[in-house]
Amino acid sequence: MSWQEFRERANVWLYNSKDQVLGLFQWLNLAVNLSALVSLAIYYGYDHSAETAGQLFGVVKFSFGFYVLHYLVRVLYHFHPKTFFRETWAEGLLMVLLAVEGAGDLFLGMPLLGSAVSTVLPNATDLSTFVVQGYLLVAILTEWMRPGSRLPRVKVHPALVFIMSFLVLIAAGTWLLSMPQMTTVEGGMPWADAFFTATSATCVTGLMSVDTMTYFTHKGHWVLLVLIQLGGLNFIAFGSFLALASKFGVAVKQHDVIEDFVNTDNLLGSSGTLSKVVLWCLGLEFLGAVALMALWSPDVPFSGWADRAFSSVFHSVSAFNNAGITLFTDGLAHPWVATNWLVHWVITGLVFSGALGMIAMFDLFDVSKLRERMMQPWKTISFPTKIALYFSTGLVVFGAVAYGALEWHGTLDGMSWFGKFTTAVFQSVTRTSGFNTVDIGAVGMPMLFLLLVLMFIGASSSSTGGGIKTSTFAIVLADVARTVGGADHVQIFKRTINDVLRSRAYSVLLFFLVGNLVGVFLLTLTEFTMLNANACTFFDLAFEHVSAMGTVGLSTGITPMMSTAGKLVLSAAMFVGRVGTLTVAFAVGGRTLQSHFKYPDGHTLVG
Repeated sequence: MSWQEFRERANVWLYNSKDQVLGLFQWLNLAVNLSALVSLAIYYGYDHSAETAGQLFGVVKFSFGFYVLHYLVRVLYHFHPKTFFRETWAEGLLMVLLAVEGAGDLFLGMPLLGSAVSTVLPNATDLSTFVVQGYLLVAILTEWMRPGSRLPRVKVHPALVFIMSFLVLIAAGTWLLSMPQMTTVEGGMPWADAFFTATSATCVTGLMSVDTMTYFTHKGHWVLLVLIQLGGLNFIAFGSFLALASKFGVAVKQHDVIEDFVNTDNLLGSSGTLSKVVLWCLGLEFLGAVALMALWSPDVPFSGWADRAFSSVFHSVSAFNNAGITLFTDGLAHPWVATNWLVHWVITGLVFSGALGMIAMFDLFDVSKLRERMMQPWKTISFPTKIALYFSTGLVVFGAVAYGALEWHGTLDGMSWFGKFTTAVFQSVTRTSGFNTVDIGAVGMPMLFLLLVLMFIGASSSSTGGGIKTSTFAIVLADVARTVGGADHVQIFKRTINDVLRSRAYSVLLFFLVGNLVGVFLLTLTEFTMLNANACTFFDLAFEHVSAMGTVGLSTGITPMMSTAGKLVLSAAMFVGRVGTLTVAFAVGGRTLQSHFKYPDGHTLVG
């Protein structure tokens, strides 16, 4: 019997069990990944003995053996092993390394690579630990990026998947931030504050109840950075993720849910969109980090180049994802950076790019799009990009002019002309992010009111910012203009807005209005004592809640004084504002009942 005949008979014999075995390994892979990551989290988050540390790393090392076994099982069930090896050569190389390192650990007591480097660098400490962690992260990323491997096949509503992903991130962040090694206070961060902070970071809001610079350790800062990055990427890549993960059961009727996230016509055919989104985001964040690293003022007392690089990466990620969390007390109003205008402009550019939305960024700066417009000058940017770009720019100009006029003798007093211009533009752009280069509590009431309105409008669709979005604002504004002018149709940039889009815009507006009204009412109940003591005003509570639901993060300074119940109200507002009011409605609304009849038209007075 030839090898080919043996393979064919084996494939026929294995065929009946293929789906069951590979499906079981998908669930086991998910469990092993979680177990390994939890073990690493416990290793870094708590104090433990050497014996416990060895047991935790034993779990991680066991996961390596599982990854190799999983790879071999996939080889066994593949009809053409040579083709499989050729298509997965990078993953196969990693499996070989894991097998070799496992053998080294079994016979030498440490990974071979770690042993070799320790021989060359005898002063390196705990190097094998970092080698093991590096292998683990690479193995998990390799497994996650492999097509068809992300999650077992479970058919659920896409909006529910999106909501659950944020809930999982928030729960994990709460647990991590409550660990003793993450903060400088004895016993770790209280659960209520940990939950609030994790929600703020994951929902890229930026409201903080503690001083980020002094309260968290370097490990805690890493946790915040990861939560911000995953929260931002999770939102802007969600539509692409659904397009790739057909296993979730995306039906034709649910296509409009996906389309709202990325605003593209042929999403289900865009197989490379997810990787493109991730690469662009990471690329822009890298450029921002490089610029910040070069522009930090000598006044900032960095402990070394590693500290300077981490601070640059942290602020770049926080800015692009519109999180607004900084490593300075009082934010960018701290004396170390308050007058570093070039840093302010880098942050401004990152915030504006993140708030513009990835689809608009692709349309504006993708090489293929630029080449197409150069070859065919009659082609312009797409209709959604026009709304995102023009309305975002218009809101920035309006906010900057208003800030300059209203705060010229206020928070801008004493600055140079360039400083005043920079600050006015910065605070206008930061309506979506929550960064501040001045004390927001010192800003006059007229400008605070305008900031509240700008926060309410927010950023563009498919962006990291919140609010009702510029597209919603544009449609509602155009409809009002149509009503006042007596036109027949709602039109924007020579395009007619259909009734479905108009209905969605008003739905988002209504949900956002009702959500803020209910939230502010609840805050008046939870912060009754603070109101009676004149520690804050009703406007402070309204500003805080609009900032939370708009995932902005600007505050008049009352966040640390909020009660536990008040922080829970704000956490709910941040969550709903992040996942989107319409997404929540889609997820809990169930199946829509369709009918083929309609009642007679009704008419009543309006206004």
